Amino acid sequence: MKLLKNTLFGATLVSAAVLSSFDAEATIVQFETSLGNFEVNLYDQGTPQTVANFLEYVNAGAYNNAIFHRSVPGFIVQGGGFEYDTEWPVVAIPSNAPVQNEPVYSNVKGTIAMAKVGGNPNSATNQWFFNLENNATTGGALDIQNSGFTVFGEVTGDGMAILEQIAGLPRYDFGSSGAALSELPLQNFEAGQTPDDTHLIIIQSITVIDAATDTAAGLNPPENTSLNTSTPPPTTSSGGGSFGMILIGLLGLIGLRRKI
Repeated sequence: MKLLKNTLFGATLVSAAVLSSFDAEATIVQFETSLGNFEVNLYDQGTPQTVANFLEYVNAGAYNNAIFHRSVPGFIVQGGGFEYDTEWPVVAIPSNAPVQNEPVYSNVKGTIAMAKVGGNPNSATNQWFFNLENNATTGGALDIQNSGFTVFGEVTGDGMAILEQIAGLPRYDFGSSGAALSELPLQNFEAGQTPDDTHLIIIQSITVIDAATDTAAGLNPPENTSLNTSTPPPTTSSGGGSFGMILIGLLGLIGLRRKI
């Protein structure tokens, strides 16, 4: 599952019942990575089902030792679908039920959004990506493509510097290990080597660090106005306290599907 330009992936489908009962009481999470830590403020009120879905993986420790498996400089960096379990190759992170699309906010620089299967708006599971530029109506036109990609939070502090560092790394094609790894960012790597934890950009963990109510109230994420939906989006005062997947295709357990 890829975005138009270099589109995103999709996920294996399971039953969706668990999402409706999950109670998300978090709004700020910390990504602890091999290149440094950064925080993301989630839009709990604006995209409640998506935040609930993401936090279910977070609270289960599903993203521990996950990797950033795809980098497209000037576009996105992506993760959430694969983990490094002490040796190469990486393995797929099991996915839960897909979540309902919530294209409320715009895919502007610094936001995090869900990946999904091409042609299936409601197929996001465990993979997500960070927008490196304003990808709303240019680039991959992510506010429009596939009924819009759900933005559910934004990077705060110096997080973009870390993401841009990832985007600046050389990329390698390990498509023989799975199509989703055809744009794998690696550091200190030489052709012919086998990637390990010294080369991969690993997310040691994602943890909730602030569960206060409405901590996103001071944020003003721009709304997605490109879809012209009949139902107006919720207000942008999006914080914690409501309830609690780019790019994994249905090729085997998880794979990448490219789209033009």
